[in-house]
Amino acid sequence: METCGSCSSNNLPQGCKNNGACGTGNCNSKLSVFDWLSNIHSPEFNNHQPQYLEVRFKNDRKDFYIKDSSLAINIGDIVAVEASSGHDVGVVSLTGELVKIQMKKKKVKYEEILKIYRKATPKDVDIWQNFKAKENRVMLEARKISKDLGLQMKICDVEYQGDGSKVTLYYTSEGRVDFRQLIKEYAVAFRSKIDMRQIGYRQESAKVGGIGSCGRELCCSTWLTDFRSVNTAAARYQQLSINPQKLAGQCGKLKCCLNFELDIYVDALADFPSSQTILDTEKGKAFCIKVDVFRKQMWFTYTDNSISWYPINIYDLKKLIELNKKGIIIKPLDELLEKEIVKVDLIEENNLNRFEKRTKSNNKKRSNNKTKSKKNEKLLNNPVNEKKNSGQRKKNSRKNNP
Repeated sequence: METCGSCSSNNLPQGCKNNGACGTGNCNSKLSVFDWLSNIHSPEFNNHQPQYLEVRFKNDRKDFYIKDSSLAINIGDIVAVEASSGHDVGVVSLTGELVKIQMKKKKVKYEEILKIYRKATPKDVDIWQNFKAKENRVMLEARKISKDLGLQMKICDVEYQGDGSKVTLYYTSEGRVDFRQLIKEYAVAFRSKIDMRQIGYRQESAKVGGIGSCGRELCCSTWLTDFRSVNTAAARYQQLSINPQKLAGQCGKLKCCLNFELDIYVDALADFPSSQTILDTEKGKAFCIKVDVFRKQMWFTYTDNSISWYPINIYDLKKLIELNKKGIIIKPLDELLEKEIVKVDLIEENNLNRFEKRTKSNNKKRSNNKTKSKKNEKLLNNPVNEKKNSGQRKKNSRKNNP
């Protein structure tokens, strides 16, 4: 699907056939929530009661609002909502009972919820679209002003309020920034109320977007909204090498996907003995050097000879640990292990020349077939053989026709 900028007419996307009411900002941004409780109402449902809605603004910014019972609003409608000063314009992304569940999850206070004024008029939409078109130019100009003032910060995104009375500038910085002179410069340049909001590097990459090392769009810019802290313990549980260049994402922090499978690894490692286990054998002490979660094995090696590694199944390992606890020294690891199974690569997956071998064998077969056919042609074309064959044919015809 193309982006809304390329498949649109009159600033309304036509490729997704929602005519500007898809509520996603553009075709590649975070998807709207599917309302699986749209046809279910609570026992206390009353048409005259005020209803709560979720409204989406630029990128992943959402907020909850209350509407009057007389307003008929559905998902995808563009609405004008109450703001701290003036009004804002957004797209309704969720309605019904699922909104209350989301509000309870995010611990929203009902007394602080703002109102929905009305459905956006064509004039509201035109003003909103005009200010949205200015955001990229304003961001570049804001970066230039902050650089001229020598401030250690980066303006990564700009968002205008629906009526243009306020502009919010999102920035990243490692330290504290003095905004006194900066806000004066911004107010003169943009002629609007200025709101500065500091965000983290993960939120910055979510707003900017990009392609990850996996070849797909970044999770934070497509669907991930809950940015949990990631530490190196998640990599250790998954037996990954602590390499910052491989574990870091485009934001410079540890990849969020390290948390996706962490719970599975933690549950699997619950059955494993401690990686600090030391076995007393007749050849000396052996310590754990590697853990294979999928095969449920732990590899051990001797302290004196760390070249040879020995895989031991965790269930057999627990028995050996119990013997050591009783004071029994176990046999050497090479005697305890079964005979090594010879692995045969049937499909020759690791062989780089596998295709060359097949072509050579095929060429040999073809050459052999060609030589055989040439020999047969020579025999047939030989005049001596032709005379013998003709004589034999005459004899056969005389016998058949006396």
